Amino acid sequence: MTNSLAISLAASLIAAVGADQVWLDGDGALMTARKFAEMVEYVAFWR
Repeated sequence: MTNSLAISLAASLIAAVGADQVWLDGDGALMTARKFAEMVEYVAFWR
């Protein structure tokens, strides 16, 4: 991954999280975190 690609991906992620905080009060990030926690538990089951 090139530096310019990494910077653009990071900027996009920061902009998305910032927009979520402003317009949706952070509900999208919270839902994503909960789904990630569920996925980790599911993957740990198969370990």
